[in-house]
Amino acid sequence: MRSLTVIFSCLILLPSLTVAGTVTLEIRHLWEGKEITIPTEAIETAAGEHIDISRLAYLLSEPTLLSKTRQTRIARKNWFAYVDGGNAVSRLVLDGVPEDSYGGLQIYIGLDEATDLADPNQYPAMHPLNPLVNNLHWSPQGGYIYIAMEGHAQGDLGFSYHLGNPRNRVTCEIPLEFEMADSTTISLDFHLDRIFNADEPFKTREQTSTHSREGDPVAKILKERLAGVFSLRSIQQSEHETKPATSITRNTVGTPYSFKLKKGFPIPALPLDFPLTNERVELGRRLFHDARLSRTGNVSCASCHQAEHAFSDPIRFSSGVDKKEGTRNSMSLVNLAWKESFFWDGRAASLREQALMPIQDHLEMDESLENVVKKLSSESEYLELFRTAYGDSSLSAERIGIAIEQFLLTLTSYDSKFDRDAKGEGSLTEQELKGLELFMTEFDPRRGFHGADCFHCHSGPFFSNHRFHNNGLKVDIDKGLEAVTGKETDRGKFVTPSLRNVALTAPYMHDGRFATLEEVVEHYCTEIERSPTLDPNLAKHPLGGISLSKDDKSALVAFLQTLTDEQFTQTTP
Repeated sequence: MRSLTVIFSCLILLPSLTVAGTVTLEIRHLWEGKEITIPTEAIETAAGEHIDISRLAYLLSEPTLLSKTRQTRIARKNWFAYVDGGNAVSRLVLDGVPEDSYGGLQIYIGLDEATDLADPNQYPAMHPLNPLVNNLHWSPQGGYIYIAMEGHAQGDLGFSYHLGNPRNRVTCEIPLEFEMADSTTISLDFHLDRIFNADEPFKTREQTSTHSREGDPVAKILKERLAGVFSLRSIQQSEHETKPATSITRNTVGTPYSFKLKKGFPIPALPLDFPLTNERVELGRRLFHDARLSRTGNVSCASCHQAEHAFSDPIRFSSGVDKKEGTRNSMSLVNLAWKESFFWDGRAASLREQALMPIQDHLEMDESLENVVKKLSSESEYLELFRTAYGDSSLSAERIGIAIEQFLLTLTSYDSKFDRDAKGEGSLTEQELKGLELFMTEFDPRRGFHGADCFHCHSGPFFSNHRFHNNGLKVDIDKGLEAVTGKETDRGKFVTPSLRNVALTAPYMHDGRFATLEEVVEHYCTEIERSPTLDPNLAKHPLGGISLSKDDKSALVAFLQTLTDEQFTQTTP
């Protein structure tokens, strides 16, 4: 997830006000006066609980400065920011602030009703309200989560607080005084302890979750206490520094590829340096299916990512050169244009980087990039393909990675029975509809909800939040994300796979331990392994997992089978 993105708009200016410069808001997160970053170590609350916070994320909007000279409010109506507590300092920029004397700042946690209910997929790829940026949209239910706080109490019980709905928008008033200069930095402190340690201490063991339903007492408490979480730390001013503009060289050789974007899908961040072209996509397709990329000439990318299985492998561990067996299940390669990291542990930050790693892996293709370039350079057909794709016939590992990336970006899936039903072009059965309802409903017996709680991780149009979670698997050797980050708080975490085409991508989990969807559902009902890194949205449930009846389990599986895109059962690209 991107840590910070902000959109700017014009301030509402009064006559004769001169635009002076930029205001930067710096936000730090504190617990009892000490700076913290997320995830936190164990901290003690006034209720005597030891908690850790694994997630703190929120949306800010409509900053308003109070003019002391004119006694008016100067507001920025169309300004939004996403804040991730995992950053030591979040910096949010307001450009074009008028020259004036100011005596206060008002800002909202949350959104106005019109913005909250608008189509979230209208926003550009880097916009803070793009669901891929903030992962704070309740899709397909609609509306945003204004602030998400998740963690564990006493190391085993999870809590998950999601405050949303326009009635819960929070107004924060911060007293301050300054004369606008070219560059003004306002440092704010967000006091997380003020939520838990008010006059009546908040007990997570008694209130494990909220989804901001009407009359929810936890949502009411959060709204009241969030109003006072900010305080002013300092104001610093300096002359505005002009930074040189940076530009991206766009390699536009070839015919632009027509990337089809389904209505309801967020706008992806497609490559700017090498825009998609028909010629590069075709080159990438050829490379993807070419076994000469392996040492023995027997294994291609397509060997372990088969089109008829949504570009996954129907066996637990794929075989590489010399029949060497891997250690993880081959993931589906569909809808990658909307992802930011790759592999089960996220160790590749881009598709072009990911594309080259299996070639060099001794358990997969076991070849050097230097040898691949030599082999392909001796083929006149490839020399011509590279010339049409890049403008000259020069081969390199970088160009190979870019071409495979371009092909993979075109593998999209959005035409399933579920999608057709959503468009009014078909209908789900009564059992499938029941499964959908279970999928989208939380499991909270105290408030009368007995859903399967799937939507927390498998949300949005991709049925994945693309984040890393410990989902309660018993894992001894493979540490998942921890092996990449080195953080114990990431132990046992793997990326959430998309559930699109899930009926085609068995076996399941990072190690393919489950052969059927029925086994997967049973895991969440009976086999969850509790640990300090278990995802809070699972850890909040009773021991043993989510209690579903036999009919509920069957309905859930029936719904999952509606996510199959028939293009992967009929054709091979």
